[in-house]
Amino acid sequence: MLEGGLVVDGTGRPARLADVGVAGDRIAEVGALANAAATIRLDVSGHVVAPGFVDIHTHSDLSILSDGRARSKVMQGVTTEVVGNCGFSPFPSPGGPHLSAVRQSIALIDVDRGVDWGWESFQGYVSALETARPALNVVPMAGHIALRVATAGFEHDADPVELRRTLDESLAAGAPGFSTGLMYPPAMWAAEPELVGLAEVAAAHDALFAVHMRDYGDRLVEAVEETLAVATRAGARLQVSHLAVAGRRNWGKVKRALELIDGARSSGLDVATDIYPYLAGSANLSQLLPDWAQAGTPDEMVRRLADPAARKRVLAEWSDNLRFGWNEIEVSWMPDENDAVIGSSIAAIAEHDGQEGGETALRVIERSNGLAQMVAYGRSEDDLDAVLSHPTCVIGSDGLALDPDGPSGAGRPHPRSYGAMPRLFARYVRERKLLTLERAVAMTTSGPAARLRLRDRGELRSGAFADVVVFDPATVRDVATFQDPKRFPVGIDHVFVNGVQVVAAGRQVDEARPGRVLRCA
Repeated sequence: MLEGGLVVDGTGRPARLADVGVAGDRIAEVGALANAAATIRLDVSGHVVAPGFVDIHTHSDLSILSDGRARSKVMQGVTTEVVGNCGFSPFPSPGGPHLSAVRQSIALIDVDRGVDWGWESFQGYVSALETARPALNVVPMAGHIALRVATAGFEHDADPVELRRTLDESLAAGAPGFSTGLMYPPAMWAAEPELVGLAEVAAAHDALFAVHMRDYGDRLVEAVEETLAVATRAGARLQVSHLAVAGRRNWGKVKRALELIDGARSSGLDVATDIYPYLAGSANLSQLLPDWAQAGTPDEMVRRLADPAARKRVLAEWSDNLRFGWNEIEVSWMPDENDAVIGSSIAAIAEHDGQEGGETALRVIERSNGLAQMVAYGRSEDDLDAVLSHPTCVIGSDGLALDPDGPSGAGRPHPRSYGAMPRLFARYVRERKLLTLERAVAMTTSGPAARLRLRDRGELRSGAFADVVVFDPATVRDVATFQDPKRFPVGIDHVFVNGVQVVAAGRQVDEARPGRVLRCA
């Protein structure tokens, strides 16, 4: 029994003082329960009692297999992790010539190369997750990148019939969504007919269609138009992933993007957005290369950069079109976790080495065999406010469940992996008052749960699963920073997953591993 807390039930209804009774893996009752029988009573007066956070956009597909405790997420109050975003999923990964290529294609999220891939299909990956005994629930979506590589390698063209058939297998087996990442090879080569065909398969299963769009910079508006057109033609439920715009010259374009989304909604399209509450993003450094330079496998990309003519062409295009300053790009991860460039901006590395920034970036990409990761600054607070304030917005960290003391904790990751949810409540509810407490809870609980059609998740009510977070609204905050990201938040006192306590008095219960793989019903 959780007694005397301020219950914010996830529906958006006003907070109220109430007790929450838990029986087994379900919530038994919410109300005045002082006279109800209970074996354990926990006084949570002065604290918010809310549904456990549902992180709709994560990349923990493999990090959870590295360490099922999912420490950086559980300590934030996340009880359900949605993986398979941006087209990155570790399935399908059939044996044969494309097996190693699938793993290469999603190297960005492969944070522990010691994880053994022993599966080929969605069902096999689910079995691996269940064997890992995660501390939180996992929702695995199917990814376009693995789908394409498994069927056609890194070629520009893929058999549309085979793509649709393979996706249908995963969705029929229970994957509740399909994602694409149109800034990553080989998904970037997919034209509209391919995207419509795959979105139609998703629509036939009532699966969510999540899109990392083709551009989040100069052509943001055109990318939104393309994404809305595909979903409309296919009749798919659309999730516009991490809606933001990069580069100072593009500030303000988010307003037009939201106008387009509102127009599509008024015409009947089921579309929503998600975002993380930070003014910087993170991706592989090679994503800054022009599309033509990213073609093929990572090895082929790196060999191409050794060609003086190709190198000259990249530098010329960067000189004309790069939307960032090199002082806004920091190296966050390298294959060697002791590499001296980690944590430094490209501009600072270039100055130290006496080079031009573009040449330095190419050398870092080459030296890491294309695996270097970056944190990219240069976003607008006004744009972020606009997305957070939009009625369709839910919160997705775009981070990973990391163990700061294990293989997945290498480098200097984006702090969103450790602090996205507490940051929302500290900065945007308590300090800036952009959001009400009730709205912020809904954006992190019932909102994302509804997008994935997760039954009995995301609300505090009788009969719902007992995924619960208890936090102090006066002290909850993120402690992780870009300079020192591997720090757990404060103010998250208790977390329950399926009725089992996984965080007690601010400390994780390591042996508690009650998470489940949630599939489409």
